[in-house]
Amino acid sequence: MRKLILEEWMSLDGYVADKNGQLDFFTNLTPEQNTYSDADQLKFLETIDTILLGRITYELFVDFWPGATIDEEVIADKLNGTKKLVFSNTITKAPWGQWAEAGIISGDAVAEIKKLKALPGKNMVMWGSISVAQSFMRENLIDEYHIQLCPVLTGGGRSLFPEQMNLTKLKILELRKYNTGTVFLNYEPIK
Repeated sequence: MRKLILEEWMSLDGYVADKNGQLDFFTNLTPEQNTYSDADQLKFLETIDTILLGRITYELFVDFWPGATIDEEVIADKLNGTKKLVFSNTITKAPWGQWAEAGIISGDAVAEIKKLKALPGKNMVMWGSISVAQSFMRENLIDEYHIQLCPVLTGGGRSLFPEQMNLTKLKILELRKYNTGTVFLNYEPIK
């Protein structure tokens, strides 16, 4: 069975967006800082065949990624060429520039992810998309958490984990630290 991997950037105080809903705490890295994990991310992208996005994250990504080149972002071609599915009840099309259009999943996201996990193939990754991700967490559908823990305190904002979540014990699979101060944490739920 393929895994559903949730990969998120998070502040040290546990937020995926600041008090104003902004992501500046990790998106404003200098280009030198932003390249620290390119090789690791390329290697990771080889293990997946589907990128899952909520509508808001899709809208953020589609403004940048389809036009990105490997000269700007080493992972651009791999990311752009990977199948994408957008969870949304409000849009009916999800173009991706010159690349293949993303598919749309509307209705019951939990039921759909259960079907997707049962299909053959490589693993799937979800980026951003906190509302959808939290619905998957509540149903214990996340198989791995990839947390990029950033060396910043936002003082509040949007939490990654929902309050209405059952106690979940995690086992660490991998830990990497980078010279930027960011720490990559890979956990799986103990079932």
